Amino acid sequence: MFEKFSRSWALVKASAGVLRSDKELMLFPVLSSLATLVVLATFLVPMFALRLFENGVGVGGIVFGFLFYFCQYSVIIFFNCALVGAAMIRLDGGDPTLRDGFDAAKSRLPAILGYAAIAATVGLILQSLKDRDNNFIVRMIGSGLGAAWTLATFMVVPVLVSQNVGPIDALKRSIGLLKQTWGENAIGNVGIGAAFGLIMFLVIAAGVGLSFLAAQASVGLAIAVGAVFLVAVLLLGVYQAALSGIYSAALYRYATEGEAPAAFRALELQTAFKAK
Repeated sequence: MFEKFSRSWALVKASAGVLRSDKELMLFPVLSSLATLVVLATFLVPMFALRLFENGVGVGGIVFGFLFYFCQYSVIIFFNCALVGAAMIRLDGGDPTLRDGFDAAKSRLPAILGYAAIAATVGLILQSLKDRDNNFIVRMIGSGLGAAWTLATFMVVPVLVSQNVGPIDALKRSIGLLKQTWGENAIGNVGIGAAFGLIMFLVIAAGVGLSFLAAQASVGLAIAVGAVFLVAVLLLGVYQAALSGIYSAALYRYATEGEAPAAFRALELQTAFKAK
């Protein structure tokens, strides 16, 4: 297990090195966030205007919920594929542009939409299990299945980008790769999430504290301080999303090739890709 921690940490550091060398990759999460906000607004407006859930969920509510999940997942997966596609080029020693990433995603659009439909269905089921009206055991089962789904699908995007397969085969291959790299997958996911969660907590706490102190002098100053820390939290979220995408690409390469990509050799992290 110590070897898995060491390898995972090496992969995270290498992924961060790739991101430092190509900060343009952070634009993909930014554009993804903007696009998901547009989708959210597109669904919220008719939902409130038509009062779709005024009398409960019903069949119409389920269909509406599925369409919302499908559109959101389609956007998120598309931009993730663009990010990973660009990251793959960087890992091979190239210098990707935004267009390169989007071209990689567009070439796999049918598979992306197919997988989005699967993800939307699973997401809807998991959300129903985690509904607050369910008992504690059902909610716990839903949370556990959600965590398992996250790990099992972590490398679906790299598979979709790198292999000419459909959504079901991509899911199967991601699960197969999980068997090879379950330790690195779990440690990397939890480690990146926990590290950024702690950093965000500290930034938010500092922001609240400093905003309170600034308010003693001026309300305008307090708003300005709060805005600065809000931007900092948003930037941390963007960095985390980009780092996670690069990590999935690096882990995919480790699982399928067992050797360091060109971009990682310069960082002397070949041992992170040593075959098991």
